[in-house]
Amino acid sequence: MAGTGKLRRIVVKVGTTTLTRENGSVNFRNMDLLARILSDIKGMGYEIILVSSGAIGIGAAKLGLKERPSELRYKQAVAAVGQCEMMHLYDKFFGEYGQTVSQILLTEEDVAETHHRENLINTFQALLDMGIIPIVNENDSVSFAEIESGHNKVFGDNDTLSAIVAVLCKADLLILISDIDGLYDKDPRIHPDACRIPVVESITEEIRSLAGGAGSCWGTGGMCTKLSAAEIVMARGIDMVIADGGEMEKLYPLLRGEPVGTVFQGAKS
Repeated sequence: MAGTGKLRRIVVKVGTTTLTRENGSVNFRNMDLLARILSDIKGMGYEIILVSSGAIGIGAAKLGLKERPSELRYKQAVAAVGQCEMMHLYDKFFGEYGQTVSQILLTEEDVAETHHRENLINTFQALLDMGIIPIVNENDSVSFAEIESGHNKVFGDNDTLSAIVAVLCKADLLILISDIDGLYDKDPRIHPDACRIPVVESITEEIRSLAGGAGSCWGTGGMCTKLSAAEIVMARGIDMVIADGGEMEKLYPLLRGEPVGTVFQGAKS
């Protein structure tokens, strides 16, 4: 795991359930806490890239909707509103801690096409060189990979997107901030005696069998997508951690090498 003695590049993915409350309203406390902690970690010498879900959830809150739209064109419209509001909030909160953020919205073509991919990698590097925190999301207003899961071979969800970004940017660590603090031997929401698995060295069929379905009605991911993300980064030698969005302060002990969440160990050559 990462240690503070060496500059390391970290991709952090935050899910909709961390950014919004169960009633769909924006969780301003969590957004502020996320900005404060990531700004502080950046001040410790780390490079930070944030992959953020939440455009539809935040857009729905902005528009006063009681639930996620079901029709694609309305999902995309709500995402367009939400992306604007989300970046406004991130700019405000990170700005309070002296950080400048940027927006990168991706489609499948940006990753799949060689020239686009090279430009994308160069843009990430330039932003990091300038001390700017890139905030990444899929461009939901023109792409339906995430909001209509299963239509896209490259993305499909922001867990996978964050893994692809981690590989493109040659990150040392991917942190998935979720509504659960790791992978369990059975569903802890149903079984009180469930035990968290502290370390996963490879994604076996037994590990896959532990993954359940999607989380809340506002999000699209679940443990299955997190295991898919783990497979992508582990194959490239990148560590991944699932951490609890309700205990974001634990990112500090995590970076000190202390046991937090579930660590998926990247293959080391």
